Amino acid sequence: MIPDDFKQQLLNRVDIVDVIERHVQLRKAGQNYVARCPFHNEKTPSFSVSPSKQFYHCFGCGAHGNAIGFVMEHAGLGYVEAVRELAAMVGMTLPEQRAADLALHSRHGPDLPQVLLQAARFYKDQLRHSERAIGYLKQRGVSGEIAARFGLGYAPVGWQSLAEAFSDYKTSAALKDAGLVIDAEGGRRYDRFRDRIVFPIASARGTIIGFGGRIIDAGEPKYLNSPETALFEKGRELYGLFQARQGLREHGRAVVVEGYMDVVALAQHSVAGVVATLGTATTPTHVEKLLRLTDEVIFCFDGDEAGRRAAWRAVEMSLAKLADGKRIAFLFLPDGDDPDSYVRREGGHAFDAQLRGAIPLSEMVVRELSERSDLASPEGRARLLHLAKPLLAQVSAPALSLLLRRRLATVAQVDIADIERLFGLRRAAQSALGATSAHPRRSAPTLMRWLLQAIMIAPQLAVRLERSLLDPTDRYTPALGAVLDLLAARPDITPRQVVPWAMEYLQDGAITSVLREIQSDLMSAPQVDIEPEFSQAVAKAQQQSVQRRLTALRASEYRTPEEQAEFERLLRGLSRAASEARLPATPLPSGV
Repeated sequence: MIPDDFKQQLLNRVDIVDVIERHVQLRKAGQNYVARCPFHNEKTPSFSVSPSKQFYHCFGCGAHGNAIGFVMEHAGLGYVEAVRELAAMVGMTLPEQRAADLALHSRHGPDLPQVLLQAARFYKDQLRHSERAIGYLKQRGVSGEIAARFGLGYAPVGWQSLAEAFSDYKTSAALKDAGLVIDAEGGRRYDRFRDRIVFPIASARGTIIGFGGRIIDAGEPKYLNSPETALFEKGRELYGLFQARQGLREHGRAVVVEGYMDVVALAQHSVAGVVATLGTATTPTHVEKLLRLTDEVIFCFDGDEAGRRAAWRAVEMSLAKLADGKRIAFLFLPDGDDPDSYVRREGGHAFDAQLRGAIPLSEMVVRELSERSDLASPEGRARLLHLAKPLLAQVSAPALSLLLRRRLATVAQVDIADIERLFGLRRAAQSALGATSAHPRRSAPTLMRWLLQAIMIAPQLAVRLERSLLDPTDRYTPALGAVLDLLAARPDITPRQVVPWAMEYLQDGAITSVLREIQSDLMSAPQVDIEPEFSQAVAKAQQQSVQRRLTALRASEYRTPEEQAEFERLLRGLSRAASEARLPATPLPSGV
């Protein structure tokens, strides 16, 4: 458990701009920094970083948080791992790690990552000098560039080849703890990996944590992995994740396969964002880690019975982790094919086409349960509902839960209300979607909506609205932020061009829907001069921004001296205000 005071000290010491700039190219924009969001594809920058508030927010996808949150989301790390990485940046050590680190160092001398890195360099050097290993990779279609990208190596035939790289080979406890050697009876030690192509396994940060080895000629086992160690836990790690991160961001999807060579072969044919499980079934941690990094995960399995079982296991592990707006799908290759053989024969474009036809998770659930039941009889349909009940109970995404219930109700030939009554499920998802209303009401007028309307009427006003004043909780803020970015790039644009230009360059369906709504309202709006009201609206936005900051400071259990001074200053400013600013009175559409 990380103490709260340590977390606060860490956040006070790190600069969020420095943290984010290690991964994203930022540019100054007023008091803040902006960039294209690293969490979703976009053509114009909607990602804002505030050095004064030490906070980031994307007005396109809604991602937001502090430095710890950014490292978690961007690198796919857990909370403790993210805190540890930030602490290392500023020379701090986690309290609970200090004693453990000292004990580890006293037992093993060099730390395990350094031992694994030294071994990886040795294997890589051995590959350069092995014509047989190089010939094998060429035969599999692997170029030198891809081999270098994944750090591929070769473990020689000898029983103690690593002795060339480690002078303390016979006595080093770290070599054993890293899973590189095996101690046999009688005190004899030998290398775990021998006469194999070696695949270094890296963490999301790029640190080598283990190895996989594939035998070159016939023999068993075909693949051999490092044992689990203090650094390496198979159920938490994915091969190729570090190399796939750029592809995940650019393509907005992850492809999960089963073997090292599948990852390498797909990369060779320019299929991006591919990772592999490490000789183990899909775990909830795998799914959670990938959904932090991308909005779509496609599992690719062989079309045989083993592949079907593995896919169903992935379905069960994914249900509780899937959120509305995220997508999980499944691709089954033709019998006798794996991703490696398929892409080498058909090419990357053909594999991409297969991915586009992947089966959504919801359809997988319906298909699998239907195949296990006799839908022609009431008893069979009752069995389908019996099998579906524990699965539906795991689904936390409201919209998906509702739509899956409807789909199963249709297949079972019952009403959705009967399913919900039978399963004891509330219709929360339906209420959230407004499905019970035949005439959904438009959202109540808000300040952000008024500002968006005003800027679309008079684009020249955009320069007077600072991004820091936007309300991150308001439905209209993502669209307002996107329009501000567009106008910053095209200050000469006319009111008639704002929406068409936004539609052309924005790929976010929610934002374009809001803009169409505003455009529809403005078509019937009277021609009015809103400039006199705009200053009043900006003042109101400033006041609301102060209120939000005060609320955040009040909720903080621990305030630094700087935050306490800020808190008192903001309170004094509010007390001097003569009266609360009002929403602009100019009659715009929808009652604003």
